Amino acid sequence: MMAQSAAEAPREDVQTHSAVIRVTHWLNAIALLIMIGSGWRIYNWEPILPFHFPVAITLGGEESLSEAVHNEDGLAGALQWHFAGMWLLVINFVVYLVYGFASGHFRRDFLPLGPRAVLADFLAALRLRLAHRLGRYNAVQKAAYVGVLSAMLLTVLSGLSIWKPTQFHELTWLFGGFDNARIVHFLCMSAIVLFILVHLALVILVPKTLVAMIVGKTSSPAPVQAHSSPPGAE
Repeated sequence: MMAQSAAEAPREDVQTHSAVIRVTHWLNAIALLIMIGSGWRIYNWEPILPFHFPVAITLGGEESLSEAVHNEDGLAGALQWHFAGMWLLVINFVVYLVYGFASGHFRRDFLPLGPRAVLADFLAALRLRLAHRLGRYNAVQKAAYVGVLSAMLLTVLSGLSIWKPTQFHELTWLFGGFDNARIVHFLCMSAIVLFILVHLALVILVPKTLVAMIVGKTSSPAPVQAHSSPPGAE
């Protein structure tokens, strides 16, 4: 009887985040906002594609697109912001990587991961049939996190190639030269921005995930599993 009661007791989904994960997450958010905003201002100075980012969403100090593009003070301000954000991002990223591998966080939360699982969960998401459980990442989420971490690493490496192409000439050569390194840097930045937008959308849909990232833990009743009716049932 007691065993039956325990089995029928309502379960909870629980999500926890250690202090290291929470601190590095928020520092990473600050660093990325600085780097993206200042990076867009630097892009405006010498765009890769035939468009400019609105100055209002960039960092650099000037008020108009004309000033931002033609006034070197605007570029200098953007570069100062970018380098400040770069050091915060790199140091924080290294701490997160070391902790992720040493604590088993990456192994527990991001593995196993395979293309079939990603495709199956992606198709389920398109049909709005992909359930979310606190503390458990589905295959699409795992792939997204692995992808954005890879994009951040490539952003740092391509950024070094752009910043010091002579000192890091071997690295610049691996990217196919200075111009190609700029393209890789821009594409990786775009991938990170896309991840942030999707991430924010998911937080709006499942706000309890934000609670766990602030206070360290949250919980909710586990979703009820659907059961098929027995043969002959109405």
